[in-house]
Amino acid sequence: MTDLVGRDDSGGVATLTLNAPDRLNALSDAMLAALRARLAELAADDAVRCVILAGAGRAFCAGHDLREMQDRRRQADAGAAAFRDLFERCAGVMLAIRALPQPVIARVHGAAVAAGCQLVASCDMAVAAEEARFGVTGVNIGLFCSTPMVALTRAIPPKAAFEMLTTGRLIAAEEARALGLINRVVPAEALEAETAALAARVAGKLGAAVRIGKRLFHDQAALPEAEAYARAGAAMTENMLLRDTDEGIDAFLGKRMPDWATSPE
Repeated sequence: MTDLVGRDDSGGVATLTLNAPDRLNALSDAMLAALRARLAELAADDAVRCVILAGAGRAFCAGHDLREMQDRRRQADAGAAAFRDLFERCAGVMLAIRALPQPVIARVHGAAVAAGCQLVASCDMAVAAEEARFGVTGVNIGLFCSTPMVALTRAIPPKAAFEMLTTGRLIAAEEARALGLINRVVPAEALEAETAALAARVAGKLGAAVRIGKRLFHDQAALPEAEAYARAGAAMTENMLLRDTDEGIDAFLGKRMPDWATSPE
């Protein structure tokens, strides 16, 4: 099953690749299960300090597998419960990306639409090829992208998100960058190298500090300002008391490289 999501590790960076190019890497039941399994592996792997999420073939991800959804609808025992289960499992994958200790960078080429756009919005950062296109296009076939909306409205301004959701139009990579959906736009031939360079830079930091920071980054966003500051103070205190943070500060003051043994943990 996990062959549907390949994994390649190098230098503290794990690259996960959605591997169903004949279906444009659609989020079928099997793909969701495979991706969830890979994320569980990574959550327990302290050697990985950054994750890249990519797609094989000519697209990043075309969203839910509509053929599979229609087959489910036509089954004799199909009903609301079957679809609620599907969308709950998909939401579980998106939440697992946010909960992953390591930062996740989407490496986007081709189309990232509907739940594929949701996948990009759920990642912590994204780098896209110039030809990449993004959209929440379900409304075009009569299915409003309600679950992708959750991630999208947390990534871009609400009016822009509402226009995308109600028109179903595709936006170019540069517009996606201007809206804050992605971080960088690069030529297609530079996509892999640029994403790898960003991941390597993240992986070169103290892993324990980045894990503390990622957890707080998402937790504090929904809190009142005073409570967010209280949570942030507790996180910085936890971080300050790490042995390797003590070494990092001493190294900075002494104008030398920190001695973080064999890896920046």
